[in-house]
This record gives sequence, structure tokens and C-alpha cells, in this order.
Amino acid sequence: MKKVSIYTDGACSGNPGPGGWGAVLMYGDKARELSGGDAATTNNRMELMGVISALGALKEPCKVELYSDSQYVVNAINEGWLTNWRKKGWRRRDGEVKNIDLWLTLIPLLELHEVSFNWVKGHAENEHNNRCDELAVAERLKYAGK
Repeated sequence: MKKVSIYTDGACSGNPGPGGWGAVLMYGDKARELSGGDAATTNNRMELMGVISALGALKEPCKVELYSDSQYVVNAINEGWLTNWRKKGWRRRDGEVKNIDLWLTLIPLLELHEVSFNWVKGHAENEHNNRCDELAVAERLKYAGK
């Protein structure tokens, strides 16, 4: 099984507002950048889209070390939130889970690949996370008309 490192990030101006996501996929000495966005979205949706798009770009099952500065995404996996949301019919104590459509898109990708989620501090000294942020912001600006 190939070992791949993935960094992802999302950006949004307003919540909701124009947003973008970026991802850097690394395998051996090769790197691939992906990005996209939406005119009316939220930061959490963009964070999830970065992860979904990066995992979806893999051509075969892989062992993935995924790095994100989104505690929403990382904790949903590592703290078992996603498992509990599914068991409870996508309900939380304070209401319905948001972004169910994206979580449902992510689940089969998590079943296909062996993914370890790692939190990294955003806007710090991590060059790959910073590159993802640049990609995400560039997409956000496209959708913001700037």
C-alpha cells in the first residue's frame, strides 16, 4: 500500500460567504496541489472539501497521513464524534449535525484508505499547511470577485 502525506486547509470570508480549499498531496518526491471553492459556503465546509477532494484524488487505496489545522475535522475523527453522530441519527445534544452531506461523502473514502488525522497549528511554521492556506485564499478571492 502506497504511503501518502496530505495537507489540507479551508478559508472563508464571512460565514457563510465566499470560500476556498487547498490540498497538497505528497508521494515520494512527487507533489500535487489541488484547490477549489464556492461562492456561498462556510469555513467548516471548505475544510471538509479539502479533505474529501484530496482523498478522492487518490487512484488506489493508500495509507495516508493527513494534516489539517481544522480541529472540527480532526476531532470529528480522532475523538469519535463522527461515529457517535452516525449512531445517534446525525443528532447532537444541541441539535442536528451540520454538513451531513459532506460527512456522508467522506465516510466511504475513510473506508477505502487507511487515514491518520493529525492536527497542525494554522498560520505557523509548517510550509505545507501555509501553501494550502495560500491555495484556499486564492480560491476564496476568485469567488469573492477580487
